Amino acid sequence: MSDLTHCINYLKKHHVLTLCTGSGESLWAANCFYVFDEQEIAFWLMTEESTRHGQLMLKNNRVAGTVTTPTESVMKIKGIQYTGEIFRPQGERLQQAVACYQRQFPVARAMKAPLWEIRPDQLKMTDNTLGFGKKIHWSRSA
Repeated sequence: MSDLTHCINYLKKHHVLTLCTGSGESLWAANCFYVFDEQEIAFWLMTEESTRHGQLMLKNNRVAGTVTTPTESVMKIKGIQYTGEIFRPQGERLQQAVACYQRQFPVARAMKAPLWEIRPDQLKMTDNTLGFGKKIHWSRSA
C-alpha cells in the first residue's frame, strides 16, 4: 500500500477535522464536519462566512489543521496534519461537492452555509500502530 493510500484510507474513516485559520495577529481554530474527495485529495466542509474562522479565511486562504483519533495509548496514536488553501468551489465542482456532502450529512440539506474546499498541499501522518514515531509524508508538488 502506498503512503498516499494509507492516508486516504484513514481520512475516509473520519468526519471531523480541526481547521486553523489566521490573519496577522488573529488566529482561530474550529472543528468542522468534512467529506474527503480521494480523487482530488481535498476536504469539503460547510461553514458560515460570519463565523470567526470564516472571517479569517476570507482575509487569508492559507489554512492548517488536523484529523485525529482519540486514544489513551501512545502506541495507538494516529492522526494527520495538513496545510493548504481553502476556497469556495464553483460550477460542476461545487455541484459534486454539495451532492457528496449532503449524501454524507443529510442534515446539510437544510443548511444555508456555503460549502468550502480545502486543497491540501501537504499531509503528514503519524501512525504509531506501524511503529513508534512512524511518519508518512505526502506533498502535492512531489
